[in-house]
Amino acid sequence: MLETLLPRLIIKPQRALDPRHYFAPAEAREVWLEIGFGGGEHLVTQAERNPDIGIIGAEPYIAGTAKLLAKVAATGIENVRLYQSDARDIIEALPDASLSRIFVLFPDPWPKTRHHKRRFITMPMLDQLARVMCSEAELRFATDDAGYLVWALERVIAHGEFRWMAMSPDDWRARPDDWPETRYESKAISNGRNCAYLRFRRV
Repeated sequence: MLETLLPRLIIKPQRALDPRHYFAPAEAREVWLEIGFGGGEHLVTQAERNPDIGIIGAEPYIAGTAKLLAKVAATGIENVRLYQSDARDIIEALPDASLSRIFVLFPDPWPKTRHHKRRFITMPMLDQLARVMCSEAELRFATDDAGYLVWALERVIAHGEFRWMAMSPDDWRARPDDWPETRYESKAISNGRNCAYLRFRRV
């Protein structure tokens, strides 16, 4: 499967190329990016529910890619593309205002203080995300790590180009209906950990 399906789905980012072209011949209406898709549960479900949306998954680990490919083969979806390296590289190559939604779901929290600089949500990265997101685009972030939750909220709110969409505690404590569960999330809940689901609008 890796030998046959992967070459059809893998992309090599070209600087400033409209990402809708990665989904030719039928160009996607808009494009979403999932950063670190793990086993692909969320990505594949979103692709099934939104067949007119092109979804790019960035994941450097071959085990996760293999699991995703099995799901793609089983469902027959056509609106998925893969980038097998650091998501920062494809983000850097994307043109301005080219993504309508970005998912950062349960990233490594790097809990030790000396490792915090490795966390994905940083002010420089938020600058890049804001650049590639369309006006009114949505950034979705989930974590089961209380420290990372506070870290992310502090930085995204302070950034100034994102508006937190929560109107009540349930808006971030409960997963929205259009937000498929991941395997990691299910494991976290079964182990008694609370999950947070943050949604931000690009303003």
